[in-house]
Amino acid sequence: MAGVMMKLACVVVMCVALVGAPLAEAITCGQVTSSVAPCLGYLQKGGNPSPGCCNGVKSLVAAARTTADKQTVCNCLKTTAGQIPGYNDANAQAIPAKCRVNVPYKLSTSTNCASIKF
Repeated sequence: MAGVMMKLACVVVMCVALVGAPLAEAITCGQVTSSVAPCLGYLQKGGNPSPGCCNGVKSLVAAARTTADKQTVCNCLKTTAGQIPGYNDANAQAIPAKCRVNVPYKLSTSTNCASIKF
Protein backbone atom coordinates (compact mmCIF):
# COMPACT_ATOMS: atom_id res chain seq x y z
CA MET A 1 0.00 0.00 0.00
CA ALA A 2 2.84 2.38 0.80
CA GLY A 3 4.37 1.70 -2.63
CA VAL A 4 1.11 2.62 -4.36
CA MET A 5 0.84 5.82 -2.34
CA MET A 6 4.43 6.73 -3.21
CA LYS A 7 3.75 6.18 -6.93
CA LEU A 8 0.55 8.21 -6.70
CA ALA A 9 2.40 11.03 -4.94
CA CYS A 10 5.05 11.04 -7.70
CA VAL A 11 2.38 11.21 -10.40
CA VAL A 12 0.66 14.10 -8.63
CA VAL A 13 3.97 15.99 -8.29
CA MET A 14 4.73 15.46 -12.00
CA CYS A 15 1.26 16.68 -13.00
CA VAL A 16 1.59 19.79 -10.87
CA ALA A 17 5.01 20.49 -12.37
CA LEU A 18 3.66 20.12 -15.91
CA VAL A 19 0.63 22.29 -15.28
CA GLY A 20 2.71 24.96 -13.58
CA ALA A 21 5.42 25.04 -16.27
CA PRO A 22 5.00 27.80 -18.81
CA LEU A 23 4.41 26.50 -22.30
CA ALA A 24 6.26 28.02 -25.21
CA GLU A 25 3.64 29.93 -27.15
CA ALA A 26 3.98 31.72 -30.43
CA ILE A 27 3.15 35.39 -30.51
CA THR A 28 -0.18 36.16 -32.14
CA CYS A 29 -1.27 39.18 -34.17
CA GLY A 30 -3.84 39.85 -31.45
CA GLN A 31 -1.05 40.24 -28.90
CA VAL A 32 0.87 42.51 -31.27
CA THR A 33 -2.17 44.68 -31.93
CA SER A 34 -3.05 45.05 -28.26
CA SER A 35 0.58 45.85 -27.37
CA VAL A 36 0.82 48.68 -29.89
CA ALA A 37 -2.73 50.00 -29.47
CA PRO A 38 -1.48 52.82 -27.19
CA CYS A 39 0.69 53.99 -30.14
CA LEU A 40 -2.31 54.80 -32.36
CA GLY A 41 -2.44 58.53 -31.63
CA TYR A 42 1.30 58.90 -32.05
CA LEU A 43 1.30 56.99 -35.35
CA GLN A 44 -1.34 59.37 -36.70
CA LYS A 45 -0.36 62.73 -35.22
CA GLY A 46 3.26 62.46 -34.10
CA GLY A 47 4.65 64.31 -31.09
CA ASN A 48 5.93 61.84 -28.52
CA PRO A 49 4.77 58.27 -28.00
CA SER A 50 2.97 57.65 -24.73
CA PRO A 51 4.57 55.58 -21.97
CA GLY A 52 1.99 52.88 -22.77
CA CYS A 53 3.15 52.85 -26.38
CA CYS A 54 6.80 52.51 -25.40
CA ASN A 55 6.02 49.80 -22.84
CA GLY A 56 4.01 47.88 -25.45
CA VAL A 57 6.85 48.01 -27.98
CA LYS A 58 9.38 47.01 -25.33
CA SER A 59 7.24 44.05 -24.25
CA LEU A 60 6.92 42.89 -27.87
CA VAL A 61 10.67 43.04 -28.39
CA ALA A 62 11.22 41.07 -25.17
CA ALA A 63 8.56 38.48 -26.02
CA ALA A 64 9.77 37.86 -29.58
CA ARG A 65 12.67 35.54 -28.89
CA THR A 66 12.65 33.30 -31.95
CA THR A 67 13.04 34.23 -35.61
CA ALA A 68 9.47 33.07 -36.22
CA ASP A 69 8.17 35.32 -33.42
CA LYS A 70 10.12 38.31 -34.74
CA GLN A 71 8.82 37.76 -38.25
CA THR A 72 5.27 37.40 -36.93
CA VAL A 73 5.57 40.68 -35.02
CA CYS A 74 7.01 42.41 -38.08
CA ASN A 75 4.26 41.12 -40.39
CA CYS A 76 1.51 41.94 -37.90
CA LEU A 77 2.86 45.47 -37.45
CA LYS A 78 2.83 45.95 -41.24
CA THR A 79 -0.72 44.63 -41.56
CA THR A 80 -1.97 46.71 -38.64
CA ALA A 81 -0.27 49.87 -39.94
CA GLY A 82 -2.02 49.45 -43.28
CA GLN A 83 -5.38 49.58 -41.49
CA ILE A 84 -4.77 52.79 -39.53
CA PRO A 85 -6.36 55.87 -41.08
CA GLY A 86 -3.82 58.68 -41.25
CA TYR A 87 -0.90 56.36 -40.49
CA ASN A 88 2.48 58.13 -40.75
CA ASP A 89 5.39 55.83 -41.57
CA ALA A 90 7.97 58.36 -40.34
CA ASN A 91 6.35 58.36 -36.90
CA ALA A 92 6.56 54.56 -36.78
CA GLN A 93 10.23 54.61 -37.75
CA ALA A 94 10.96 57.05 -34.92
CA ILE A 95 9.46 54.84 -32.19
CA PRO A 96 12.63 52.84 -31.38
CA ALA A 97 14.70 56.00 -30.82
CA LYS A 98 11.96 57.83 -28.93
CA CYS A 99 11.18 54.82 -26.74
CA ARG A 100 14.84 53.84 -26.35
CA VAL A 101 14.29 50.29 -27.52
CA ASN A 102 16.26 48.30 -30.05
CA VAL A 103 13.93 46.90 -32.71
CA PRO A 104 15.91 44.58 -35.02
CA TYR A 105 14.25 45.89 -38.18
CA LYS A 106 12.87 49.10 -39.64
CA LEU A 107 9.34 49.83 -38.44
CA SER A 108 7.83 50.56 -41.82
CA THR A 109 5.14 49.31 -44.15
CA SER A 110 7.93 48.79 -46.71
CA THR A 111 9.93 46.34 -44.55
CA ASN A 112 10.25 42.87 -46.06
CA CYS A 113 9.89 40.78 -42.92
CA ALA A 114 10.72 37.50 -44.68
CA SER A 115 14.15 38.72 -45.77
CA ILE A 116 15.26 39.87 -42.33
CA LYS A 117 17.77 37.58 -40.63
CA PHE A 118 17.44 37.51 -36.86
